[in-house]
Amino acid sequence: MAAGAGRRMGGPKALVRRHPDEPTLVERAVSLLHAGGCSGITVVVGAAAEEVTAIVTALGRDVDVVTCPDWDEGMGASLRAGLTALTRSTHEGEGCVDAVLVTLVDLPDLTPEVVARVLDAPGHVDNDHSPHPDEHAVELHNTTTAPTNQELRATLRRAAYDGVPGHPALIGRDHWEQVIASATGDHGARHYFRTTPHELVECGDLATGRDVDTREELDTSR
Repeated sequence: MAAGAGRRMGGPKALVRRHPDEPTLVERAVSLLHAGGCSGITVVVGAAAEEVTAIVTALGRDVDVVTCPDWDEGMGASLRAGLTALTRSTHEGEGCVDAVLVTLVDLPDLTPEVVARVLDAPGHVDNDHSPHPDEHAVELHNTTTAPTNQELRATLRRAAYDGVPGHPALIGRDHWEQVIASATGDHGARHYFRTTPHELVECGDLATGRDVDTREELDTSR
């Protein structure tokens, strides 16, 4: 999701570069999602939509763009726009999308390894001993077989950083209708995750999961 105006950043975060010779945050996000194993990318745009669209289109990769007309409402509107578009689309003519990995453009230390871990769900999270337990999370164990389409559609999973839930989040198609209905303001899918059992995938060894709102925060992020 890359639709925000980034007022505290001084402009839309999607267009921000940490250094002049580095890619924009939206270019970086698209690249790491591909590297992490996503088979297609949908970028939700709002503020500076034409400029952001031109940048991602020029990447020459499997990227779709969805414009969110009410982007100024907050993250909820962007999430609704993206999921609504995906309910009507297919991936390269191969059939409907079974699950979507939702992330934000303003996570500067997100890595492909985090994306891959949330997609593949290796490892085990001990929620009983987490410093920030999530009452609706369940333990996640190693799996050696790829999920079926039905299992993928039922998936509800998110990254955690030292036990604190964050992004990215993997949301199976079975949950989309309820997520769309509950996504309001700047909360995105937060309410749905709080009220629905889901899996936590610990990624604190790979990143902090912190988003950035100001130039100073971006400059000091690792």
